[in-house]
This record gives sequence, C-alpha cells and structure tokens, in this order.
Amino acid sequence: MPTNGLRQVLKIQFGLVNDTDRYLTAESFGFKVNASAPSLKRKQTWLLEPDPGQGAAVLFRSSHLGRYLSAEEDGRVSCEAEQPGRDCRFLVLPQPDGRWALRSEPHGRFFGGTEDQLSCFATAISPAELWTVHLAIHPQAHLLSVSRRRYVHLCPQEDEMAADGDMPWGVDALLTLIFQSRRYCLKSCDSRYLRSDGRLVWEPEARACYTLEFKAGKLAFKDCDGRYLAPVGPAGTLKAGRNTRPGKDELFDLEESHPQVVLVAANHRYLSVRQGVNVSANQDEEMDHETFLMQIDRETKKCTFYSSTGGYWTLVTHGGILATATQVSANTMFEMEWRGRRVALKASNGRYVCMKKNGQLAAISDFVGEPPCPPGGAWTGKVAEGAQQRPVPPGKDEEFTLKLINRPILVLRGLDGFVCHRRGSNQLDTNRSVYDVFHLSFSDGAYQIRGRGGFWNTGSHGSVCSDGERAEDFLFEFRERGRVAIRARSGKYLRGGASGLLRADADAPAGAALWEY
Repeated sequence: MPTNGLRQVLKIQFGLVNDTDRYLTAESFGFKVNASAPSLKRKQTWLLEPDPGQGAAVLFRSSHLGRYLSAEEDGRVSCEAEQPGRDCRFLVLPQPDGRWALRSEPHGRFFGGTEDQLSCFATAISPAELWTVHLAIHPQAHLLSVSRRRYVHLCPQEDEMAADGDMPWGVDALLTLIFQSRRYCLKSCDSRYLRSDGRLVWEPEARACYTLEFKAGKLAFKDCDGRYLAPVGPAGTLKAGRNTRPGKDELFDLEESHPQVVLVAANHRYLSVRQGVNVSANQDEEMDHETFLMQIDRETKKCTFYSSTGGYWTLVTHGGILATATQVSANTMFEMEWRGRRVALKASNGRYVCMKKNGQLAAISDFVGEPPCPPGGAWTGKVAEGAQQRPVPPGKDEEFTLKLINRPILVLRGLDGFVCHRRGSNQLDTNRSVYDVFHLSFSDGAYQIRGRGGFWNTGSHGSVCSDGERAEDFLFEFRERGRVAIRARSGKYLRGGASGLLRADADAPAGAALWEY
C-alpha cells in the first residue's frame, strides 16, 4: 500500500517578476526564455536548487521543462541544460526593496531585460535587472523552526505567535502567506498580521511585511530594518532578532497543511479518542482528542485519519475501529462516500463504519440506512438465523457530519490560477496570479463563504458572485489529496470556465472542478 508521511516539506516554487510586471517564462520551442507573461502559470514557475559544489551560487530549474537556466559569456540566456553546468550558476543579491538581482557567478554579469530581449550582460544593476519573487505554492501551510524543530502557532492568551508546538495541531497552527507590494505578510488563523516586534495587528503595515530569502532550501523572513524573524526566548516568541544575516535560528520550513476534521455521529456527539484507543461517539465538545488529521492517498483516493494521541484509525478483528496503527496499511484506509451534507466511510473489509449503541465505531454494515427489502417480507430488525447471522444495519448510523476546522480563512487555486475578486465587479476570477482570502463558516454539514463584498451566492446560468446579504450553503467534498470539490445548491460543482469566471455548472467533481485549498 502507498504510505503518506505526516510531514511534507513543500518544494519552494516561485515566479520571477520583472520591473514591467511580466514573468520570466521558459518556452518549449528552442528552450528560449522571455519576460512576456502577465500571470503566473506552469511555464512561469521555477525551483531554486543549491549548487552541488556547496558554494554560494544557486540553480534555477524550470518546473515546466525540468531544465536549468544558463547564461553564456556573451550574455545569451536559455533554459536548455538538462544537467547543471558552470553557466547555470547564479548569485542571488537581495536588494533593500525586497527584489533580487541575479548575477552569473562565472561571468560576473547581471541578468535582466524585457519581453524577448533578455540577456545576462549588464555590468551594473538597473530596474531592468531587478526581479520580484512570487511564490507559486499554495499560501496556506505550517511553519517549522529549523533550529528548534517546533511549529509556529497562534497563542491567543499571550497575543503572539510562538514556535513551541511539537505537532501542527488545530486551527492555531495554520499560517497564510499574503503577497503584497512585492513583500510577504504572515497572517494568523484569526486574520491578524505578525509585526516584526512580535505584536499582532489587523492591517498589513510596513513592519508586518517581509522580504523572502532562501538559504539551502530553507526560508528566511527579513523585515524592513534588515533583521530576520526568529523564535526568541524560552517561549519561542516569533519576532525579529538582532541578526542581519540569516543563521540556523532564522531559517524555517514550510510544510503542507493537511485538512484537520471533526466528525459528528447520528447521536449528535463527536467521535473521540479521549477515553482510550477506541474511536467512539461520546463527546459533546471539539478539542484535540476529537480532532483528526485526514490524508487522502494520491493513487487510491482513500483516506486515513490520524489522532492527536499518535495513531491511525485501523480496522481490527470483528470490525472494530481503534486509533492504534503506527503505519499506513490497507486496514487504515477508508473510502469516503459523499451523501449531501453527510459522509459515509467504507473500511477495507468492504463494510460501512457505523455507530453501535454504546457509541463505539465498527465496520459491520452492508448498507447506509435501510437496506433493500429482502424477498418475501420486510426487515424485522432482528438478527438473522443461521451460519451467516449478522445484525441488521442500524438506520442512518453509517452517516457522519464531517467538519473542516483548520481553514477559517480560505484560499482557492484551480487549474488556471487563484480565485480572486474581479476588478470593479461582484464576480470572481479563477485565473489570477494573486489571490483573495475568503472567510469560511460551517453549519450542519454545509459551508458558507464570505468575501469582501458579502457572501458567495449562485445566480442564473450558474454564475457565482460575492455580494450576497444572506449566506448560501455549499457542500465541500474532499475528493483528492489537497483538493476539494464545491457543490452549489443546484447540485452542480464550481469550476473555472474558459472565460476565467467562477461558475457552478460542472456535472462531475473532476478537472477544473477541483480546487487546492
């Protein structure tokens, strides 16, 4: 069986934007490069790799071509090299305004230009040789301090962010990177911004904006005074320290933020491991013991549930469900069936997970709800006689309400780009390089999405607008790893159309109807 690690460091992919707001592009034809694209898509995405020689130089590899950017002695540039050679080595020189100057290490010239007139022959830095780094990863993630090996999270009592968490558990560990004026802000789960003195503020002021720097595949955040964020003191409070060069204390990893969920059974109580290893519907509040990290396998599309006590749900003898497995296997994988506002889970024995009378879970049902009527009469509700005796499936006890808890603020990205408000309109674009942050609320198996102009609502012909005074319910179906399908009240799925507008007109939760979240 495939195994999914709990912790995946994100590969830092980005675009480089020149002084005329155009992205560095790697073309398949002739392996040429230009700066003509107005938005960030696959051809405009690059990976930064350290130089194998362990020097200060770095390599730029195209995500589109898998080849390396190179600059010859006469200034000609291309993206043809399958293996990094001498001409592929560049030095990154961060500038005070947050932009980068790229200098060829072997030839000492600077890389820049406009449109299809790019070269690496300038002897000095002008505006044409300055590049803005625009991250191409999904901006919601967990932040791990490299030196302390602790996760950053919001501490509401102390009114700060601190790197002191062993696990990125709960909503407080979610961070959103906000790209603004060529710099980045760190936004907490309650929509506040981290200022360099450690305070949390409601507006992205200058002292809450940082320049991104990369060192050996790690991230550093430099403030407007040239100092770097680091965990400080015994509590690990995140603020700018004294250092003006990033050392190990100033380095961070971005890790993928898997969905964390709570589930409510038919008895209106939360599934929990509070009272031991049995997964039981016996709690009235949602806390760490009621929260489960949900991972969807890329190949099978089945999911696992990992508890805060350190074990995966697993199917055991006689159909019981315990949170004891330390490794992913066939018995820890569950198939999800989306049933409107509810979800049903099928275990590896082919049977549905249901809630027994004592609240414990067991995979013993052949049907969800009432089974088909048997030949010759109705179900009696009693145990059948004979060698194949098995209890009758207990009504709707196979259905659960699943609630996503660690996305109170939401960023959506589709095949063509991010979802963003259309300028001067209440409509939503789906092909933008920049993104808007939306607020998510939950009610009885459905979600309401709010933008800056109001709630999302669907109109005629499936159009989706963000100006509703009243909330409309949308159903979230977590279909693939890191991707969700969103179903409108019409039963259609939201998708990005050819026009770039968000519409509820897809029949199936696939392709353009799946969203990174």
